[in-house]
Amino acid sequence: MNLEQNESDNRYGIILSGGNGMRLRDFVYRKRADYLPKQYLNFIGKRSILEHTLQRAEKLIPAQRLLIVIAKEHFQFEEARRQIASTPPECVVIQPENKDTAPGILLPLMYVYKRNPDARVAVFPSDHFVLEEDVFMRHVDQAFRVVERDGSRIVLLGMEPNEPDPDFGYIVPGESTDDSGGAGRKVEFFVEKPAMEMAEKIIRRGALWNTLVLVFRCQTLVEAIQQTMPELYRSFQPILQAIGTPDEHRVIEQVYRGLRPTNFSKRVLQILPYKQRQSFMVLPVRGVTWNDWGTSSRLLSTLRHLGKSSGFEREGELSTDKSLGHDSQRTLRVAFTKA
Repeated sequence: MNLEQNESDNRYGIILSGGNGMRLRDFVYRKRADYLPKQYLNFIGKRSILEHTLQRAEKLIPAQRLLIVIAKEHFQFEEARRQIASTPPECVVIQPENKDTAPGILLPLMYVYKRNPDARVAVFPSDHFVLEEDVFMRHVDQAFRVVERDGSRIVLLGMEPNEPDPDFGYIVPGESTDDSGGAGRKVEFFVEKPAMEMAEKIIRRGALWNTLVLVFRCQTLVEAIQQTMPELYRSFQPILQAIGTPDEHRVIEQVYRGLRPTNFSKRVLQILPYKQRQSFMVLPVRGVTWNDWGTSSRLLSTLRHLGKSSGFEREGELSTDKSLGHDSQRTLRVAFTKA
């Protein structure tokens, strides 16, 4: 599904790999007796979750325009060093420490902005399981095309939920937008990790799970962050000025010492439907088996349906799973028999 050169010249990607997977630390320790962040592990097949994410993104975006943001402490792990060894050095963005998703997105965004403020950018978390990768990336390509037609657009991919899960963010879609071929919807409001009762209620209204896969024009999101988080935006201006200079790493270290952890979904996505109602839209993803491997229960539920859970299970650790439908379960077994 590689694009023609003229279609991808202005496309960039950001891979979010700066998290430490705190909710899976005990799970990982039982597997390998250390605390390697989960994105560097290969739970199924021969590739890690990060490597799956990179190869998926490269279906649309050249490797030299894919930036990986990681935490400095990850370099203590040989496996992490190995997996990023082939990445061009200018595409590895190092955070002094993990400060949650808002700084995790804004730091690599500053690097893209320095190169090309008009770039069209996609953000990909590194801890998601995607079975039908080509289908998923066709949705990302569709989001790119929306943004390429209208640089004011910010497009968020949303998954249809199988069940209420209070640990997800939810997007409640509104009417169709005119510039997406009828597929995109305006965002009525966004709810981050609602209570179970609220999750059930908004699912009945057609709410979608937030994937945090975003596509946007670089300058458009920078301006949105300036509007929704002015203090964070101002704190990153010295970093923008220092990129490419001998002071770059010193300035980043200095700025990060004063940062508080800030969640992008809570501080930006929840506000955009009110601040930029006409430009923020959600693109529902259909025909894709997807899961966010942020917790052991979600990871184990997928592994169990793949028949790959032996060696991971402990008595009482697996909950009754409803996150994958019967058709998806059958597809998973077939697809990964040869993994």
